[in-house]
Amino acid sequence: MAVTCKVCPNQCHISDNHFGICGVRGALDNKLHLPYHGILSATSVDPIEKKPLYHFHPGAGIYSVGFFGCSLSCPFCQNYRISKEFPRKPEGRKTRPESVAEAALKSGSFGIAYTYSEPIVHYEWVLECAKEAHARGLKNVLVTNGYINDEPAKELLAWMDAVNIDLKSFNESFYHDELGGSLRPVLDFIRLAADSVHTELTTLIIPGKNDSTAEINKAADFIAGIDKNIPWHLSAYYPAYKYSIRPTGHEEILKLVDTAGEKLNFVFAGNIGGRSDTYCPSCGSLLIKRSGYSTIVSGIAGGRCTGCGSDAADFNIIIDGAT
Repeated sequence: MAVTCKVCPNQCHISDNHFGICGVRGALDNKLHLPYHGILSATSVDPIEKKPLYHFHPGAGIYSVGFFGCSLSCPFCQNYRISKEFPRKPEGRKTRPESVAEAALKSGSFGIAYTYSEPIVHYEWVLECAKEAHARGLKNVLVTNGYINDEPAKELLAWMDAVNIDLKSFNESFYHDELGGSLRPVLDFIRLAADSVHTELTTLIIPGKNDSTAEINKAADFIAGIDKNIPWHLSAYYPAYKYSIRPTGHEEILKLVDTAGEKLNFVFAGNIGGRSDTYCPSCGSLLIKRSGYSTIVSGIAGGRCTGCGSDAADFNIIIDGAT
């Protein structure tokens, strides 16, 4: 008799002593078995910009926790050693959610980010930790592929304050053929998240795979249809895991940033340097200056643009100290 996991759209039917696609959610004695519950791959205090989140407490540090496993099978994964090629016997001690919340508080961070590999496949632990974080006045940030079913998504988002969703492509075939998933649930999650918490998106631009102007335009239209103030980070791909395709050129990224920028207010070039500053959509004044992970909020005072007085919150920019 198989156990059906209902967290993500894979809907894995798992036989006893086996795992689902994610590699961490299994079955034992005809019940859902979570042997990796509370086993973390890493903890660190990171700049919030590393998630990346550019308009959520810019310049602040956030306590970040990582996991093992993933619901998708990206052949270009840069974290494949913890998402796919990890020990199939859980190793290391289990960490209680309240311990992580206390560590985050002691670190001086403003919140906790669930990141590095896919946190959704550790849905139960993340939910527990998020509640512990809120009880201590900390914020919660989810960095995810967005591949989750509707009901667990709603329950998880109720305890989140911000998300960065990895929109890997705007092509259903790419999701199906390359990743072993589907685009539609990710789009549904983006809509759901943007309606309830601060939302930013990231796309790794891979030559010949998801880098056409037509695809970027379609994705930009979709995002603009939700909110043209959603930040979109277009990052350069470098060969990793099973992909040996050439790296994405800097000029290619900049061209696509310009393309998407015709429809969206905030499109950033990730991991190539430059084109990472935030400008006021109303008057063009520099609001936030970035150099690597060094951030200066130079054009916002009292929550408003110093150039024209526009409310930063109207552009979904949440500065440190805001709620």
